[in-house]
Amino acid sequence: MRPLLDMDTIQIEITNACVLQCSNCTRLVGHHKQPFFMDMDFFKKAVDSLINFPKMIGIMGGEPLLHPHFKEISLYLHSKFPRERCGLWSTFPKSKKHYAPLIAEVYGNVLLNDHSTEGLNHAPILVSGKECIRDDFLMWYYIDHCWIQNSWSASITPKGAFFCEVAAAFDMVFNNSGGWPVELDWWKKTPKDYTEQMERFCVNCGVPYPLHGRTDSEGVDDISYSNFKKLKELGSPKINKGRYHLYAEGLLTESVQYNNFRNDYDYFNRIAAKYDMHLKQNKRGYLQPFLKRPC
Repeated sequence: MRPLLDMDTIQIEITNACVLQCSNCTRLVGHHKQPFFMDMDFFKKAVDSLINFPKMIGIMGGEPLLHPHFKEISLYLHSKFPRERCGLWSTFPKSKKHYAPLIAEVYGNVLLNDHSTEGLNHAPILVSGKECIRDDFLMWYYIDHCWIQNSWSASITPKGAFFCEVAAAFDMVFNNSGGWPVELDWWKKTPKDYTEQMERFCVNCGVPYPLHGRTDSEGVDDISYSNFKKLKELGSPKINKGRYHLYAEGLLTESVQYNNFRNDYDYFNRIAAKYDMHLKQNKRGYLQPFLKRPC
């Protein structure tokens, strides 16, 4: 587990509405009856809580461009942080192309993925560790070495701040008790502060373990029985539509390398082209968006 200051980004998750419903989505898209949209007052509070954070502030969903106040959100973020420290995670939905000039002005870093590349897989996030690992010591060993916590981000949702963006998604969909107060410098927390959230979320998550993934385009979630039962009781639309598979495959004996698309700059530029934009790699290793200029 990493201290939050070691992360290159902290995400502000402004909505879990999305234009897609991929298999095993890390935001559990499809399981909420109604998506949330962060209100502007709370968004400003979230931004202000990160004012001393020295790295990148990410705007994420779901699909953040679906937020009805995306313009106001972007301009407020830009009023507090320079472009090179503002990040956007998006699919670039066709209906939001009018945001292209705003994106080019505000965001110096984008991570684009519309899940249209072949062979894209997601791990079975809803397979509970308590059900696939019988040895508690081994379960907590995997959790402590979770690849998402060691490479992704902490995040803020309307229900508080979380040491892990997947924990934030679990909290929202399972109607849990929320995260840490969103206050100045909350991001200075270290692994010793994560215990309570880990005991609520990590034990029910399948990310840390070597499990069989599923192609995104199938739109089916792999779920262990305990999480299935909870989601059924909560009236999950995806469960009610039968878009799930009860996981019984067990652990993989060998690690499998998935999703090598992150070095495919042609793929990212194909997505950017939908907004008449092109991308260049910046000093942070992210892609910086620019509007295409007529010759």
